[in-house]
Amino acid sequence: MSTTAPLGNSPRPTIVLVGHGMVGQRFLEALAERGLTGTHRVVVLCEEPRPAYDRMHLTSYFSGTTPEELSMTDMEFIERHGIELHIGDPAQSIDRAARTVTARSGLTVGYDVLVLATGSYPFVPPVPGKDAEGCFVYRTIEDVLAIEAYAKSRATTGAVVGGGLLGLEAAGALQGLGLATHIVEFAPRLMPVQVDDGGGAALLRTIQGMGMSVHTGTGTQEILTGPDGAVTGMKLSDGSELAVDLVVFSAGVRPRDQLARDSGLAVGERGGITVDEQCRSVTDPHVFAIGECALAADGRVYGLVAPGNEQAVTAAATIAADEASFTGSDLSTKLKLLGVDVASFGDAHGTTEDSLDVVYSDSRSGLYKKLVIGRDGTLLGGVLVGDAEEYGTLRALTGSVPPVAPESLVLPAGVGGPSQLGPGALPDDAIICSCHNVTKGTIRGAVTEHSCTSVPEVKKCTKAGTGCGSCEKVLGQLLKIELEASGVEVDKGMCACFAQTREELYEIILALRITSYQELLDRHGREEARGGEGCETCKPAVASIIASLAPAIGASGYVLDGEQAALQDTNDHFLANLQKNGSYSVVPRIPGGEITPEKLIVIGEIARDFGLYTKITGGQRIDLFGARVEQLPMIWTRLVDAGFESGHAYGKSLRTVKSCVGQTWCRYGVQDSVRMAIDLELRYRGLRSPHKLKAAVSGCARECAEAQSKDFGVIATSNGWNLYVGGNGGATPRHADLLAQDLSDAELVRLIDRFLMFYIRTADRLERTSVWLERIPGGLDHVRDVVVHDRLGICDELETLMAAHVSNYRDEWAQTVNDPERLARFVSFVNAPDTPDPIVAFVPERDQIKPDLPLLDIGHRRLAETRADGLENELEDVLEGSAQR
Repeated sequence: MSTTAPLGNSPRPTIVLVGHGMVGQRFLEALAERGLTGTHRVVVLCEEPRPAYDRMHLTSYFSGTTPEELSMTDMEFIERHGIELHIGDPAQSIDRAARTVTARSGLTVGYDVLVLATGSYPFVPPVPGKDAEGCFVYRTIEDVLAIEAYAKSRATTGAVVGGGLLGLEAAGALQGLGLATHIVEFAPRLMPVQVDDGGGAALLRTIQGMGMSVHTGTGTQEILTGPDGAVTGMKLSDGSELAVDLVVFSAGVRPRDQLARDSGLAVGERGGITVDEQCRSVTDPHVFAIGECALAADGRVYGLVAPGNEQAVTAAATIAADEASFTGSDLSTKLKLLGVDVASFGDAHGTTEDSLDVVYSDSRSGLYKKLVIGRDGTLLGGVLVGDAEEYGTLRALTGSVPPVAPESLVLPAGVGGPSQLGPGALPDDAIICSCHNVTKGTIRGAVTEHSCTSVPEVKKCTKAGTGCGSCEKVLGQLLKIELEASGVEVDKGMCACFAQTREELYEIILALRITSYQELLDRHGREEARGGEGCETCKPAVASIIASLAPAIGASGYVLDGEQAALQDTNDHFLANLQKNGSYSVVPRIPGGEITPEKLIVIGEIARDFGLYTKITGGQRIDLFGARVEQLPMIWTRLVDAGFESGHAYGKSLRTVKSCVGQTWCRYGVQDSVRMAIDLELRYRGLRSPHKLKAAVSGCARECAEAQSKDFGVIATSNGWNLYVGGNGGATPRHADLLAQDLSDAELVRLIDRFLMFYIRTADRLERTSVWLERIPGGLDHVRDVVVHDRLGICDELETLMAAHVSNYRDEWAQTVNDPERLARFVSFVNAPDTPDPIVAFVPERDQIKPDLPLLDIGHRRLAETRADGLENELEDVLEGSAQR
């Protein structure tokens, strides 16, 4: 592209970029890739007080991600390419005749090319009270910090206006701050743009199950305020009112085009700087617009990162005199909202004439999958809620006829459908990374032509996986396929410290009786890792192996003894589950759900005395939430004295063995399921494994304990017991497979012993039995050969290892509360071991729900602890008030 003589003081042509968001940063990278940062002066005017950051993952701030970790650039990149970056100094005016831009600071820069990447601003409905104290938008890091400060100082209940992508993110943020949360969406379903009615219904059930209140099909009519001008409630268009003290508006965005309007550039009727297929303003050939401020040539303003990145590359290519055009982009997206996978791609709503739907729906699990298929079998699009594992493959297949039946692409593994289609079957022109428009062929080329041998190398070479990250798993699969096809030996090591797999490390530890992680690392680690400290991948994995083999190899069975303590993850460090507000949960074991009145009273008294939130779980036990670290020993001393022991909710070990009431009470029961559940839970309690284990026993074929969704499940028959293995009722449901049937009590226990020890021996780190059963060569048939028929001749050893575990089991909390040295670790702050820090507030997630109170009237407790005199009296008053409520 030709330009006029340079303006300003630079002897080189000048490119001015207004806005430094995600799309603006991609534009700078595209300039650098084409060498334009070396031939042009590049000036960036950035409004925010920080360089470009990942706006898509704002909510991760509430789970510990720092603003610095969200950054998408660094000063090394800026300095290496000679980019003049002006932080906190937005453009105020454009003089197109003089070709200059003036910033808020008074800085005036001449330009040869001006690129507007000003993004969008949140739309706030024009309702009375919208500017009241306590009303916020959710768009920037500064917005997030302001919401956090207000929520901690004076809010207990919040509402989000808008149930779209950002609205659900904002709702997750409010819940993460400990607020009771409402979502108000004018459309009849959540995420109306991305999902259909079925997907919206699945999402609704899941979000309601998280404790949020969702109001669809209604709008916000007024924000109510108190005498001090702060928010006290919301009036909705259906006539109802919500008692809230914080409101976040997330009702969509509008293009930030005022700067362009003021300079006389053409904008669309509904906003957006009008550009052509090269992303150049139709008014001025020296001005480009990209991202959410641009009205593309197809008449659409795109609000997603992927289309904005394409526009950024198009503009940079045009400036470099390369042929490029942006003619449109689909709205495919994959997100994890409130911990729920949600994805849509292609013609998600089936608007194509004569299109057909293939749908799988499991309302119990919050799972919904729909594919839109053309009459000729072409995959046109789809919606995935609850499980978006195959999004990368399905999106890449859109527009082609899949090589397998459509139903096999939506049925979960184990339900009866054929095996899932892998990325190896995709054509080379399939788009793997939609953020940067990277094809499978490009990724293959990174391996074969550029000698990339790891996912980070492929990402650096192709930029695939550096946007939203949803394609990273597919990248790893393609990398492995390509390396193996090229005859390159694929490194299957656990991590940078060990070249061995977890299974191989298990065999080394067992055979050589190694009881120390450091000894294992120094003797069998990679050469460069020996003598080092290891990494966060292998340390917990090795700790788990040593713990599961402790009796057989002569190691301490207590996970916090000596070196073992330093290897544990966050939960095991304090033998309790860390919650999102920094407190811990207490979960005593209640085998089979059977409990005496005396023990129930003890739990109730502890919950009352320590102000804990209590909940009956799906696994038939009682969770107590909100305990501080220094309170855990006091709580557990009382529980141990009452006969309770650790429920291991914090460990990768057996959680519960659920049961129905069985033949003792149920007229349909054919076996004593409660007795069997208790026997199994007491046998396998404390068994450390690659991942958590859940089990169930049903007393008849009616299956009230849901045994077929567990890692191992038992169903009574008139002739004995049927044993099912490899089930999973989590985010990716899988029905368990029948391993053996009509077993006696002794036969059942013997096969479960073998199955569990074989799984622990051969599974990968953090691999559930459901995934392991599908990955292990030979699958269920191989497991049956080993466990039932003893084809490998190892069953005696497996049974011996389990017997050693059973005979050597000791309750971890009983060992802890009776040992002063072990109790010394349970302090919140090393400089004040007996008292919590005065500036830290511990906020219980939710009040107990009274049956006579409507959901909207339920408040949230805030117990702010202080070091002031009279703390005990203050705490007693709080507890007394809680008891009276």
